[in-house]
Formats: sequence, C-alpha cells, structure tokens
Amino acid sequence: MFNFDETINRHNTDSTKWDFNNDPENVIPMPVADMDFRCPEPIIKAMLEVAEHGVMGYSFVPKELKTLFTQRMKDLYDWEIQEEWQVWIPGLVPGITTSYKAVGQSGDEVMTTIPVYGPFHLAPTWADRKLVTVPLLLEGERWVMDFEAIEKAMTPRTKVFMLCNPYNPGGTVFTPTELTKLVEICQRHNVVICSDEIHCDLILEENLRHTPTASLSPEAAQMTITLMAPSKTFNIAGLGCSVAIIPNKELRDKFIFAKAGVFPELNRFGIRAAYAAYKDCEPWRKELVKYLKTNHDILHTAMNAIPGLKMNKLEATYLAWIDARETGIENLAEHLLKHGIRVVDGPVFKGQGFFRVNFGCTRATLEEGIKRIQEAFAAEM
Repeated sequence: MFNFDETINRHNTDSTKWDFNNDPENVIPMPVADMDFRCPEPIIKAMLEVAEHGVMGYSFVPKELKTLFTQRMKDLYDWEIQEEWQVWIPGLVPGITTSYKAVGQSGDEVMTTIPVYGPFHLAPTWADRKLVTVPLLLEGERWVMDFEAIEKAMTPRTKVFMLCNPYNPGGTVFTPTELTKLVEICQRHNVVICSDEIHCDLILEENLRHTPTASLSPEAAQMTITLMAPSKTFNIAGLGCSVAIIPNKELRDKFIFAKAGVFPELNRFGIRAAYAAYKDCEPWRKELVKYLKTNHDILHTAMNAIPGLKMNKLEATYLAWIDARETGIENLAEHLLKHGIRVVDGPVFKGQGFFRVNFGCTRATLEEGIKRIQEAFAAEM
C-alpha cells in the first residue's frame, strides 16, 4: 500500500541531512534524525491546500487540532488529557530549553542520563543552568536508568530531570515500573520531570507499549512537562510543530512566560500537517513501523557480525547506537566518512566509542550503508 522503497533524491533541497556538510555526492548520510521517506499523502494534500490559498499570514492552533490530539492520547496511550494542558510550540528543542528556564533560577541544576540526545546536555548552558549527568547502565540488551546513582546525585539545587522515553540513543522503552521509580525519586527531591516522548509512536517491538510519564498518577502529572510531536513519526520535522502537555497550571504558566518573545507561534503549514497526520495517517504509521523493524533487524544482524562492533536490539526509534570501543578508533565519524558514510560520533551524545546510525531510509540505502561500514572496519581488523 505504501512504497517505502521509493528512492527520493534529496540533494540540492537545502536538506540538513543531505546538503549541509557539502559531502561528495557518493557519500551516504545517516546522521540527522529525519527519514528519507515521502510524507503520507494526506499531509502533502494539506500542504498543497495551504499553498494554493496563497496568503501566508499569522496563525493560531485551532481547537480541532487540540481535540484531535486529546483523543489520540486516549486511543494510543489511555491517557486522558485536557485541551487546556496543551502548549503548542515550533519545535521540541525549544521546548527543552524553555522547560529549563521555567523551573528554578539561574545556576540551578538540570540532571539527565548519558549518553543522550545532544540538546539535553547543551540546553542547560542556553538556559543558564548547571548540567549534572548520570550514566545509564547496560543490562543485557537494554539501557536502563541507575536509580541509586540518580538519587545520590540530586542536591537541593536540582530542579529538573530531563527524561528521554523512548530513549535516544539506545532505543529503550521504559516500563511503568521504571518510570514510577523515577517519579518517586523526583517527588522526594521536589524535582520537575521534563519528558521528551517524541519517539513514542515508533515502538518496534509489538509486545511493548509507550507509557507517558505523566499518565502514571495524578502526582506524576502535576510534576511533569511532556514534550511530543508528529515530526519524527510522520517525517515532518522541518515544519516545526510540537506540543508541551503540562497539567499543572502554575508550571504551565511559567512555561508560557519563559517562551514568550523567544520563538514564534506555529505556522499554518505545521498546524495543518499535524492535523492531517493525526486524523488520516495512522495506517501509514503502522506500515512504517513494520518497515523500520525489518531495517532494524537487518542492521542488527550485520553489525554484530563485524569484529569489534556491538549493536543491542532497539525497542523503539530508527536510531541505532553501535558500540565500537573494541576497535580502538578514536574519531569514528571521520573514519567512516573516509569510507563514504556519514554518521554521528558518540561524543555528541557524551558516549565515547560509539556511533549512531539512522536506519530510517530505503532498504537499498541501508544495504549500501552496511556494506560501507563493513569495509571501514574490515580495513582495521
């Protein structure tokens, strides 16, 4: 029904992934977290309707989108939210920085686990906060939180815990039990949780289900800022449409104040794309997840067959986190680029010795990327 094998030439489209680094045309880019798939047709139709109208003035988020999103949370995650809890913003990263600014004062601490998505540990500086990091633990195939170390590292100045669920990188889908432990720790220390759940619709394992942190209990809801977006799921990151769900009115008001005058309201392209995605694109999403799961399994088998590399199974996302510490290569991204493939080097996530690969691409691109990775490490062994 949906052709995820279609090759779309993204060169010369001002693509961050394909054009920004000015790589030779034969280089395969697999770093930035957007996919190479064409958007679902209902989204494209919505974009054409906005363009054909011809007037590109200011916009606001209509009630129909808020109502649709409210129903989606109920249908997918059994989470009953209210429309007034929603604060729509033009991007998840601005939501992270705003969350840091909204809680506490200059010089207070933001805690997160590592390795983790770059803005988690970059945004504290942007918000004049101090970063505190706690390493994840690897238990079998899963990256998990070290709850003892998290609580031990908290101080009276720790004001925000930045959670990534599903986890980027590493792909863990945290269980209700794990999330409840985190909530209890943060509650004891009066710490607000900012929960980045942008990959929640991309669960690869059929037996797993995403649990919004704020859905665990009324207490959890009152101490959590949840960040979501249709961007990763439906490949519309460039349209700038995200949402913060904040049940606590006092916290919500602080968030709204912190973002005031810093970034603009959403544009109509993003608004209509989000509406079309949530209203008409669920069949596309389900087929996408199946395709990504097959890509994952192919990559997982291939990486673990290469001496010196180790890839744990991902529970979610399309972002593989590959352990290359045994190879002894210091700059993995530079080494792989010499063999015609661009990835993200582990230190970007505070994970030395690892690299991240985006497998949200056609099967043909993935297979060629695997071939180049194999060649890159065969030369070193």
